[in-house]
Amino acid sequence: MDYNDQIKNRVKRIEGQLRGILRLMEEEKDCKDVITQLSAARTAIDRTIGVIVSSNLVECVKKAEETQERSAEELIKEAVDLLVKSR
Repeated sequence: MDYNDQIKNRVKRIEGQLRGILRLMEEEKDCKDVITQLSAARTAIDRTIGVIVSSNLVECVKKAEETQERSAEELIKEAVDLLVKSR
């Protein structure tokens, strides 16, 4: 799969968020602030997973239609399983 710049930038932003969380911990900031930032990072990760799975699904379905390897239903089930597993 091709990971475009948009997806890579999402991961870089998450990386920045995580570094910020570590800084908050090192500065012994209030746990409420740390939890808020952890929650934001988790949400960003969940959204990135969704983008990757949906992009991959579109790509896989197109490829499967061309090659007749696997059915679209199989691929969709696999994508849903990935999303469920990520939660």
